[in-house]
Amino acid sequence: MRVLIAGAGIGGLTAALSLHAAGIQAHVVEAAVEIKPLGVGLNLLPHAVRELTELGLADALIAAGIPTAELVYHDRFGSRIWSEPRGVAAGYRWPQISIHRGELQMLLLAAARRLLGPASVRTGLAVERFDQRVSEVHVALRDRVNGGLEVERADVLVGADGIHSVVRAALHPGEGPPRWNGVHMWRGLTEAEPFLTGRTMIMAGSNLSAKFVAYPISRAAELRGRAAINWVAEVRRGEGATFERESWSRRGRVDDVLPHFAAWRFSWLDIPALIARAPAIYEYPMVDRDPLPSWGAGRVTLLGDAAHPMHPIGSNGASQAILDARALAFHLATASAPEAALASYEAARRPPTSALVLANRAMGPERVMAIVEQRAPQGFARIEDVLSKEELEEIARTYQKTAGFQIEELNSRPSWSV
Repeated sequence: MRVLIAGAGIGGLTAALSLHAAGIQAHVVEAAVEIKPLGVGLNLLPHAVRELTELGLADALIAAGIPTAELVYHDRFGSRIWSEPRGVAAGYRWPQISIHRGELQMLLLAAARRLLGPASVRTGLAVERFDQRVSEVHVALRDRVNGGLEVERADVLVGADGIHSVVRAALHPGEGPPRWNGVHMWRGLTEAEPFLTGRTMIMAGSNLSAKFVAYPISRAAELRGRAAINWVAEVRRGEGATFERESWSRRGRVDDVLPHFAAWRFSWLDIPALIARAPAIYEYPMVDRDPLPSWGAGRVTLLGDAAHPMHPIGSNGASQAILDARALAFHLATASAPEAALASYEAARRPPTSALVLANRAMGPERVMAIVEQRAPQGFARIEDVLSKEELEEIARTYQKTAGFQIEELNSRPSWSV
């Protein structure tokens, strides 16, 4: 069997590695002429770290990123709402890893080229169209350097080509652009003194108005006694606001984001200073797409953001793409035919990811912050007077179940390795 993967992002590269580990030939084509370590930080939840560990990447992840110890929610005044242990500290067999998106992508790319061969990932080739035949898929690829067109033949085509997926558009024509929820995001990476435990992820404020997220992502900085702090500043825009198409490389301006957080100086973190000292700021609209009634047909399917782009709530975007990749390889290696494998893969992954897209629209676990802002807009002295422990625990438990990383279930689930 030969699988062609469109897109050399985190999901596409993990799919290639997973297929190779299952004894299936995989090739990746990437529209970008050069793969660069773009973006800022992200979180890999324990269920995703488990899958990368089974691909032999645990040591590389630990060497590059930070095992997140705790997640702490605050209001916009810096008062602690709630905290919870993460990863191994919470009882998982695998850590939660905070890491630079580009560093993770380069790590996966190096592994793919080492294990699958240097020609396994080809760049500058964009999917233009595809045609399903009785026993294979013919994929027309446009060379973005010389303009030439070539046709690749494969048993299976996997669209892992992101939120603006060409493969998805062909399967579901007329869908239109991504859906914006009115929140604009600015992201940056600032080296600073460690805060709280030094391995803490914090969220402050809420998506009702303004929210700030920060966490360290670099083991190298930690070894120097510093913290490379990834931060995300989110602001809800007023009615009539518009957005530009999202891009990993669109630069933002400090003067646009800083006024929204000018007073957010906490005893344990100076947020205005963190924003002002970032070497570069990138801006994005918070967008997703409606869940699909089906991902693919016959020998073509979708994966990651091409299948289920979601709001960056609950640290699940990259993690779910990794889960897709591993499940895809499992089903292709164990089913009787490619069509049956893709049908089983979709049956396993589409319902939970569709539920997660909708849960993230409802703010997921970050709903606790919105509740606090609504009930105590001027702050609080005791969180127990605002939100009960039972409410907090139920919100967290419900989201864990939706996202598929309940502790006991994950720790005891059989491996997807073939």
